[in-house]
Amino acid sequence: MHVSLKRPALISLICLSVLVSLLPVTAQDGGTTMPTPVVPATPTPIPKPPPTTVLTEERATLEVYFASLEQGQTGLLHVMGDGLAGARLSFANTLVDFFSMPDDGYYGFLSISMEQTARNYDLDVLVWYADGTRQTISTKIEVVIGGFIKQVVTLAPDKSYLADPELERNELAKFESIFSNVSPDKLWDASGFQMPIPGGELTSPFGAFRNFNGTMDTRHTGWDIRATLGQPVMASAAGTVVYTGFMDIHGNVVVVDHGMGVFTTYNHFSQTHVTRGQTITAGQVLGLVGATGRTSGAHFHWEVAVNGNFVDAVQFMNMWKPG
Repeated sequence: MHVSLKRPALISLICLSVLVSLLPVTAQDGGTTMPTPVVPATPTPIPKPPPTTVLTEERATLEVYFASLEQGQTGLLHVMGDGLAGARLSFANTLVDFFSMPDDGYYGFLSISMEQTARNYDLDVLVWYADGTRQTISTKIEVVIGGFIKQVVTLAPDKSYLADPELERNELAKFESIFSNVSPDKLWDASGFQMPIPGGELTSPFGAFRNFNGTMDTRHTGWDIRATLGQPVMASAAGTVVYTGFMDIHGNVVVVDHGMGVFTTYNHFSQTHVTRGQTITAGQVLGLVGATGRTSGAHFHWEVAVNGNFVDAVQFMNMWKPG
């Protein structure tokens, strides 16, 4: 996914990233040599870390599992208390419901947009109890600038028509509609999350500022993984297939809902091996690497969205999540 930027937002974001690299790439797989983040090729149990901050107000305790968050990152929150019946966070004019875990209170993800202004924000967590009592726990959250690079991307002449802001807006709206239907349960299992192509080399990074053919500025909303035509692509975690179909830019797409507001997308397939509504397991083959959509060759583009925001899939995979 590559999101078109309005001019004021674009100017602001470019000013924030004047120190990063300007890297020419093709539309095939990014072609960029980057330090490879450490990611689990197969599901690996991650021990639950101690919370960074613990706040107790009357009957409830809020645990915060991060000191700050970069643009495009995700953080975990946990609320506990006797008789607790629900919780909801309020952050930057956004409300996000927490999800119940058996005998372990309520968990919620705080996802930060790539374009969120870097500064301190108020975070309010509203909790309520079976007896109708309500209370709010408040704290401050620091959002810091993400280390995003710049890229210049050249599309082949037969694909140049895809450098179209209107096409991107339409696809973004379609994804927003898909992500708005949040499952009330955690659908991933104890095996957690894994790379969709085990051992695959990460290439073009999440969040990159991209210019296509010198005419259109966008953002890179996922990670590219180097792959060959026809290579199998597996589900990152258990869940439900909520979309299969063709999009002009993303090509043949599969979207999997993992519950708790977490979705993964798999793009540019040559063949799709699952159908909408199908329950899938971690590691199940979803389709084969292809060259459909805005790409000039075999190309796999992988995205994670949390609470409607595209986020850094590598950072999300590496964080502890309730199992």
